[in-house]
Amino acid sequence: MESKIFKDLKKTVLIVDDEPVNQKMLGYIVGTEYHVKYADNGVQALEVIEQNLNKISLVLLDLMMPIMDGYTVLKKMKKDKHMKLIPVMVLTSEVSAEVKSLKLGAVDFIRKPYDMPEVILARVKRSIELVERNRLINTTKTDTLTGLYTREYFYEYCANMDTYNAGAEMDAVAINVNRFHLVNELHGHSFGDNVLRAISDELKFILDRTKGIACRCAPDTFFMYIPSGNNYAEIVSEIEHAIRRETGNSARISIRMGVYEKCGKNISIAQRFERAIVAGDSLKKNYNSEYMLYDLKMYETEMFSERLISDMDEAINGHQFKIHYQPKFTIGGDKPKLCGAEALVRWDHPRYGMISPGVFIPIFEKNGLIRELDHYVWNNAARQIKEWETVTGKTVPVSVNVSRVDIYDPELASTLLAIQKAHSLSNEELILEITESAYTDDSGHLAAQLDKLRNLGFRLEMDDFGSGFSSLNMLTSINLDAIKLDMRFVKNILNSEKDAKIVKLVKEIAEFLELPVIAEGVETKEQYLLLKEIGIEIIQGFYFSKPLPAAEFEKFLTGGYKYDN
Repeated sequence: MESKIFKDLKKTVLIVDDEPVNQKMLGYIVGTEYHVKYADNGVQALEVIEQNLNKISLVLLDLMMPIMDGYTVLKKMKKDKHMKLIPVMVLTSEVSAEVKSLKLGAVDFIRKPYDMPEVILARVKRSIELVERNRLINTTKTDTLTGLYTREYFYEYCANMDTYNAGAEMDAVAINVNRFHLVNELHGHSFGDNVLRAISDELKFILDRTKGIACRCAPDTFFMYIPSGNNYAEIVSEIEHAIRRETGNSARISIRMGVYEKCGKNISIAQRFERAIVAGDSLKKNYNSEYMLYDLKMYETEMFSERLISDMDEAINGHQFKIHYQPKFTIGGDKPKLCGAEALVRWDHPRYGMISPGVFIPIFEKNGLIRELDHYVWNNAARQIKEWETVTGKTVPVSVNVSRVDIYDPELASTLLAIQKAHSLSNEELILEITESAYTDDSGHLAAQLDKLRNLGFRLEMDDFGSGFSSLNMLTSINLDAIKLDMRFVKNILNSEKDAKIVKLVKEIAEFLELPVIAEGVETKEQYLLLKEIGIEIIQGFYFSKPLPAAEFEKFLTGGYKYDN
């Protein structure tokens, strides 16, 4: 049984020769290590190969045969996409035939007469090993689904193109399928694979025309490196037409394309395509545009973002981030009463001046630095709460933001407990605000993390209630202490009957859940009075005060801040 298994593992060699003596002699030499099949002429050889495509590892081919000679066999094998993968060694006594056969695709040759069996066997073995090694390399060089290059080999070939075409101006192109995850969810992964193959097949036609190269670098992303001067609107149209041919119009699949034209070769290839991606990403949720060129404005924005990222550590250590506090007031009684504050961060940058959080927070959320900034805010807010308590004898609860990145930190609870302990704060003094959008990432993980925090005694508020589609789901799965109404409803409450009804509905839901509602962004007396009439308990906004530095906010606690409302 064991010998049969090892026998079946032997590779197969096809000997094609019309001379029985030559067949027998070669069969004797090769048969010591390989299975051997025989063919007497070219026609018979092609039939044997067709029947054994996945079994034959090498063909030993005589050139001079009746019916069909070896040259014709080489030509036919070269044209067939499966046969051309099988290596061929020619059998000849003519030196001139060697060059011709090599040009037709032969990998090596064996000269007649066969008087050195060891050399013949060694060359057979070497040819098979070289071809198999190349096949292994090619499996990692190309994407199995699309046949395009993988990212690593693509970058290598881009570098080669730069080297051998130093004077050519090239474009870096990034192509993404819009909402591809929904394509897979709605139609299945097999359908999604067909979409990707349709795109890659069309790219191959485009590459033939433009003399460029392409890769599939992510599940729904393709790169092209092609000479400048192409009509990209036309290319987008061609790709989307190919998708429609494959899927029909019902799926309504579109792409977005970013192009870095005449890309600078003074930066790395990876950076060139990152810029193309930046251009393409600017089209997100803008399905009217076909493609976007990377331009100076994008470059300046990108450089500005990179500067902020690189300055982060220095800003933390140098206390450039300033915490401002916006007061919250309960409005249920005859007079508004201070009941807390929200900690809001500003960046006093030495070069750019005061930077709004709307600028730097999205950048830090994208690269994960937001967690470091949040820890900075939590610590400083906790220290300030204790300082106010010491100086004024009054305690003011302060709410701080907990970002989506923080939710995935396994040390979140222990970090907050350590801050609370370091400043001797109670659970009521440092309140955690969770943005509604965090729920859409991983609702199960979020619910478990927040339940853990609440079981430890922390108070939780949901920020931006109503800003997305998951607000009600969030209320059913997470225990909260308050909900903060999205300020867009407050902004339009006087002019939009629909927004006013939504605010009333939120209040009714909150009453059912026995939760207070906080309205932020209140700017006018009319807004304030209407919110009070609806029954909103707590408000914050410019109507009472803008966010203030700690020293200014302290006047609310000492009675030194005068406001006429």
